[in-house]
Order: sequence, then C-alpha cells, then structure tokens
Amino acid sequence: MKNYVQPGNTITLTAPYAVASGDGLLVGSIFGIAAGDAALGEPVETALVGVFDITKVGSQAWTVGAKVYWDDTNKRCTTVATDNTLVGVAVEAVASGAGDTIGRVRLNATF
Repeated sequence: MKNYVQPGNTITLTAPYAVASGDGLLVGSIFGIAAGDAALGEPVETALVGVFDITKVGSQAWTVGAKVYWDDTNKRCTTVATDNTLVGVAVEAVASGAGDTIGRVRLNATF
C-alpha cells in the first residue's frame, strides 16, 4: 500500500507535561504510556496498546473487566467515569487499601 505509514502500536506525541518512562499521558483524546522520559513539549514515543501496570487511586477496588479511566488532573487511573477519559479495562483484581496504588490495565487505544 502506498499510503501505509506504521503499525500504530506506538506513536510519537508531544508531551503535554513532564513524563517519565512508564507514565500515562493524555494528548487530546489519545492516551498512552510513555516509552521514555520527556519534558513538557518534547517528543515522546508512546505505547497505545498492550497491558501495563499503571498508577491508580489507592482507595478503589478493581474487578477484572472493570472499565478504567484516566484522571488527567491527578495523573492516575480510576474507575470513576465523570470528567475522565476511558483508557481500557482492568485485567487483574486489585484491593482497595491505601497502599494498593498499581492496577494492571489493557489499553483500548482510545482516540
């Protein structure tokens, strides 16, 4: 195909804020995981699909298959839909303890 550009599992985005490798980032409606460190305004290779361990709200229990949203204000995942962006689903159950701050998420390559 003459118009083929790339597979689309990763793309280069402009960091909307400083990110470290493994951080979530939201650019418009595109959510992904930074593949490297980048300062605000720098290009960063971003994974759009796959399963990742992502920072979550510690006080929330997650069940397998629960919808997961990105809270761009607090830079973490949540199961609260209001004012947040759907990014995927939980693939492991997580307890609701204050220290349970990592959740395993399958990204849905939101657009």
